[in-house]
Amino acid sequence: MTVNLNLALVGMPGCGKSTVGRMLARHLDLHFLDADTEIEARIGMPIRSFFETQGEAAFRDVEQQVLADLAQGRQQVIATGGGAVLRPVNRETLHACCQVIYLRATPEELYRRLRHDTHRPLLQVNDPQKRLRELYRDRDPLYRQAAHFTVEAPRPSVPALLNMILMQLELAGIVQADQVPSPVDAAPRST
Repeated sequence: MTVNLNLALVGMPGCGKSTVGRMLARHLDLHFLDADTEIEARIGMPIRSFFETQGEAAFRDVEQQVLADLAQGRQQVIATGGGAVLRPVNRETLHACCQVIYLRATPEELYRRLRHDTHRPLLQVNDPQKRLRELYRDRDPLYRQAAHFTVEAPRPSVPALLNMILMQLELAGIVQADQVPSPVDAAPRST
């Protein structure tokens, strides 16, 4: 176990933060926290409902407090919401308290993954692909500002993404070599 390991995943909606975060936490024997789940527990309703009734600014206020609280933890992997980096204080908090990993995927790939999603409030528009391009244009520089590491996440498998993250963390001296699976271990197994 690595001492005082606090990782946070940032990136666009649908880039794999929660899925990869769970696997990363399991692999490193760390606690996994999904910021959106923590927000929903705090507000007592789905984010989409809160967004509709209270608006985005009220949601971002709650998100800011939850991120500040989560970032103080240790031995954990945090999957943040796609808009977590919009406020400078969130970017600063995450960067200062966590090793931040940006899972970067193109708007086109994200659209393929999310085109049937009805739960993400910011994508409930007439042209979700156009909306993803706009979000990416606005947010990509903010993700980069918050991140210590960037991992390209267009289409690789979850095990491949996990391996890429672990290799970057190993090269930075954050995890030990024995915590990084060999390429054979990381490859998906066929049956």
